[in-house]
Amino acid sequence: MSSRGRLLVFAAPAGTGKSTIISRLRERHSDWGFSCSATTRSPRPGEQDGREYFFLDRDEFLRRVACGDFFEHEEVHGELYGTLRTPTLERLARGETLIFDLDVKGALTFKAGFPAALTIFLQPPSRATLRERLEKRHTEPPELIERRLNRVEMEIQHADRFDCRVINDDLERAVAEIEAIVSARFSG
Repeated sequence: MSSRGRLLVFAAPAGTGKSTIISRLRERHSDWGFSCSATTRSPRPGEQDGREYFFLDRDEFLRRVACGDFFEHEEVHGELYGTLRTPTLERLARGETLIFDLDVKGALTFKAGFPAALTIFLQPPSRATLRERLEKRHTEPPELIERRLNRVEMEIQHADRFDCRVINDDLERAVAEIEAIVSARFSG
């Protein structure tokens, strides 16, 4: 599929700082849009339907999967996540730069359909730092934190399939590195 827009696809283990990096990039590049995924998980405090995610119940999500409404979809930690076709194609046709926040498998599936997409794998500086970040969020119970940590090794095993890897050990350095990568990839 071809499009006029640019696609920046981020994946990372939970707690790596992906949302923080994406927010910082969008603050610095106001013309970069965010591709809102759909999910069956419940909204966290402060999240709004259609801004962070399209919140769907499981039956509606599966109905839309059956209708072919998703580019990609995955089950992660017992919840479904996916990228809707129609809003993505409409925004790309307008020439937007879109940022995607996907799980590792979803990012690789998406890349297969959009080879021109730039895939960026964010890595935590260490497993201990990752645990600390997840616990400080106070958004998940301890058993979910353990499930997230158990998934980290599988996610890191796929990191070499991404266009680039960035270690988020310092927020400003990581953001600057990503900006340099995007500039080099899409210049000219």
